[in-house]
Amino acid sequence: MSAYRPRRRLLAFTLALAVVLALAGCITVNAPLSSAGDPGLHETTISGGGADKILWLPVTGFISSHPQSSAFGLVHNDSVLTQIERSLDKAADDDAIKAVILRIDSPGGTVAASDEIYHRITAFHQATGKPVIASLGGVAASGGYYIAMAADEVIAQPTTITGSIGVIIVNVNAAGLLDKLGLRDASVTSGVHKDLLSPLRPPRPDEQAIVDDVVDALFQRFVGVVRTSRGARLDRDQLATITDGRIFSATAAQRLGLVDAIAHRDEVVTRA
Repeated sequence: MSAYRPRRRLLAFTLALAVVLALAGCITVNAPLSSAGDPGLHETTISGGGADKILWLPVTGFISSHPQSSAFGLVHNDSVLTQIERSLDKAADDDAIKAVILRIDSPGGTVAASDEIYHRITAFHQATGKPVIASLGGVAASGGYYIAMAADEVIAQPTTITGSIGVIIVNVNAAGLLDKLGLRDASVTSGVHKDLLSPLRPPRPDEQAIVDDVVDALFQRFVGVVRTSRGARLDRDQLATITDGRIFSATAAQRLGLVDAIAHRDEVVTRA
């Protein structure tokens, strides 16, 4: 009996604490991946036993420069951008690392984060001379493919879906719904274009032209990165088709020059 009561009190305390945490929306916990040395990084040997090493660098999920949240927003981890920057910084100082494999399994993300990761990997390669191989997972599209362009070689697995070369600004316009409800936009702005892409009213032609220019500029940068990276391997006669936003299977991507080879993960490691 005496052994049972403390357990019951502990359970009651734990449940009460869980309720408090659930109701306190401002409470967050930053959970490090490791408590020793660098609090965000640790080295784990996946296979092999030699002195030389290959860095397996995963790029998964939505690509962003913002911290990643889990456990209903209570736990925050480094963003994909920050994780890659810190990993490459340590890899640059480790002479035992002879190559880097980017394992990309991502449908894309923000233009800024994708471009920054691409730049960071390119700078790492130029500074160290260490080869970089992109190993494409189930999905390596849009920003995921953008990042792969920093690699010396791009290898898809047989079931990879890739491509989606393009830029999109997602917007929803509810002006028609507001009209039906008898509501109207009464926003006050400091300039004529301050409420650009406002969902409360139909867009004007001059506003649409502004947005089109921005999307086109970002798109041309994306296409330029693909051209620079793929070089003569790219089927330039099919460039308009390749860059119209569509996705490709691994075999189609290889035929069009978007990837160099098709292989499974263990074969990519052996190749590296």
